[in-house]
Amino acid sequence: MSPAIEVVRAGALTTVQDAGRTGWAHLGVPRAGALDEPARRLANRLVGNAPEAAVLETTLTGCAVRVTGTRPVYAVVGGAGCRVTVDGRPAAWGAPVRVPPGAVLEAGPAVHGLRGYLAFAGGLEPEPVLGSRSADLLSGLGPPVLRDGDRLPLGRPGGTPRADTVPWPGAPAELVLPLHRGPRDGWFTEEALRTLTTAGYRVSERSNRIGLRTEGPALRRVRDGELPSEGMVLGAVQVPPDGLPVVFLNDHPTTGGYPVVGVVAEAALAGAAQAAPGTPVRFVEA
Repeated sequence: MSPAIEVVRAGALTTVQDAGRTGWAHLGVPRAGALDEPARRLANRLVGNAPEAAVLETTLTGCAVRVTGTRPVYAVVGGAGCRVTVDGRPAAWGAPVRVPPGAVLEAGPAVHGLRGYLAFAGGLEPEPVLGSRSADLLSGLGPPVLRDGDRLPLGRPGGTPRADTVPWPGAPAELVLPLHRGPRDGWFTEEALRTLTTAGYRVSERSNRIGLRTEGPALRRVRDGELPSEGMVLGAVQVPPDGLPVVFLNDHPTTGGYPVVGVVAEAALAGAAQAAPGTPVRFVEA
């Protein structure tokens, strides 16, 4: 029997993610991919996979999977800190773990951070769509959100798991987002622009893979109405009619009609993946 994993406990939101579906925005296809890309790549490296291998991305509550087939599988659980067990026995977090055939690997609820990453030797191999195995919650492309009983095939291991001791980035106590102004900052009052980079915001519980929503002071405009729909990039900070900034993440739409007051550099967005609701947010001039 070919090696695979079977979902025992899907958790609140568990999806398959790789580096994303790049190069299709002109056709209206979002990028998708792991929100915490450095964590995904590190988990793959430790388990001996190529950087592009697909992994599981969990949200807050973790997940549990059973290894099927006739051989053991090495796995790494990283990203958000959590308790890891194999058939109920404690196992290492952030390091390769041997999972015998038939055994259940469980990543418990997040203790620090929000999103966990489970990498398996050989990588997850659901059918790719437009060159990626990533689930896209906005467009519906890629494998669906996992449910109990789902089965995902594994590829052939291509490397040796590494026992390196490596630092994993921690969940931010405060999320600091460097902001490049524009292209539509002229739609806002000078007071609003000062507020954006001096006031404190918080991560809203309404945040998701599409965007990090914020709570805090609303930004006032000098212009009414909406824009004709225009292209949106990863990290764009869009301001809807309620005046509260939304930072676009990987499943964001490719176009939109609300003004974009600035753009956060992609390198700063990994922290947004691990910022739980209520985390303080500060926008600073890049």
